[in-house]
Amino acid sequence: MGDRPASIYREQPNQPYTRKAQNKNDNYVAGAPAPRVTQYEMGARHKEFEKDVILVAREDCSIRSEALESGRVAANSHLSKQMNPEEEYKLKIRPYPHHILRYHPLAGIAQADRYYEGMRKPFGRPIGRAAIVDEGDVVYRVSVEEGDVQAARKALERANHKMPVTCRVKLDQ
Repeated sequence: MGDRPASIYREQPNQPYTRKAQNKNDNYVAGAPAPRVTQYEMGARHKEFEKDVILVAREDCSIRSEALESGRVAANSHLSKQMNPEEEYKLKIRPYPHHILRYHPLAGIAQADRYYEGMRKPFGRPIGRAAIVDEGDVVYRVSVEEGDVQAARKALERANHKMPVTCRVKLDQ
């Protein structure tokens, strides 16, 4: 089964579901999947840069970890083609996907309407992770020198195409 559409999980939850089992005796979510993001910081991690270019969310939303990872790959591949990754930029993902997404499949057979009576708010099984982002929160930050700001903007515009909501690329003051 493939991923469900992002529009299903785009809204912020009323109460984040973040509990996962620390050991086998805990009575929490047993099969919570790991986030898909492999790295949260890339490039020259310990170097100081002159300018920061950021991608800011324009509305409250939940961003799946798959979307964060695909945005990271898109931005990092553009930056590594334009600049040297060990010396000339630093890319950082700011939110962490704590919220556990759940899915409860409904019966799709004839006469299934009697099953729906007790399933108005089903619990479901864990299928993924999402980061809860508020309006104005920074999703990605790219630190570069003065002359490389345009390349950083282009990289974050590519990452913007992977996000489930509209975001804005701007220079951080």
